[in-house]
Amino acid sequence: MNRRRFLALGGTVSLGAVAGCLGDDNGTPANEFDYETTTTDGTEVPLAPVTDVYEWYDNDKARFADARGRDQYEELRIAGAVFSPAPDGTENDPVEEWSTDTRIVTYCRCPHHLSSQRAASLIDAGYEHTYAIDEGLGGWEMQGYPVEGSNVQADFQRYEISGTTSREYADEMVALEQVDADRKEAAPIADDGSYTLQLHYAGPTDSRFRVGVDDTWTEGTLAELTSDTVTL
Repeated sequence: MNRRRFLALGGTVSLGAVAGCLGDDNGTPANEFDYETTTTDGTEVPLAPVTDVYEWYDNDKARFADARGRDQYEELRIAGAVFSPAPDGTENDPVEEWSTDTRIVTYCRCPHHLSSQRAASLIDAGYEHTYAIDEGLGGWEMQGYPVEGSNVQADFQRYEISGTTSREYADEMVALEQVDADRKEAAPIADDGSYTLQLHYAGPTDSRFRVGVDDTWTEGTLAELTSDTVTL
């Protein structure tokens, strides 16, 4: 698959005719839906509403790929989803065993920053019938749709990290990573260099996290990172 940097360009949203999963006789995707799209690294990714996605799920018309870190996937995921992290999956990624005409749905918590990166990578690799859940995993949970994992009953707290960086990074992604675990989130950087990261977390409060873009990173506990503006 085409390898791309984690800090990919992204975040621009537009309206457009989005390809569905059923191809015509020429092998091109059918124009089933008019979903909103987000552009990631030059690739348009359709953002599918969670209610439509569940209909595909319930009728076995799609396969699901979790674009987050391994620890997040193990704790809580859409039932039956595979681990295929942003941006380009993992070694021996299960998605690589799927036919390129498979309808694939990616998701994350951001609600669709990591999932759109993974979807863009898949689309570029020939999986043209790929969507990201517009409302993310949180929207799926709110509807009471099937989930599984080791921490399904955990009380996940929502943390918001606001920060700023150089305007030269506008339209790139700022990353959040846990230092001692495979847990990550991402958010787009606005034209003025500002960004807002969200994390749903139920682990120890003394765990440390890194926030960064390119080669510029800062580290702290969630209490430290949420107490003031994080400047990179």
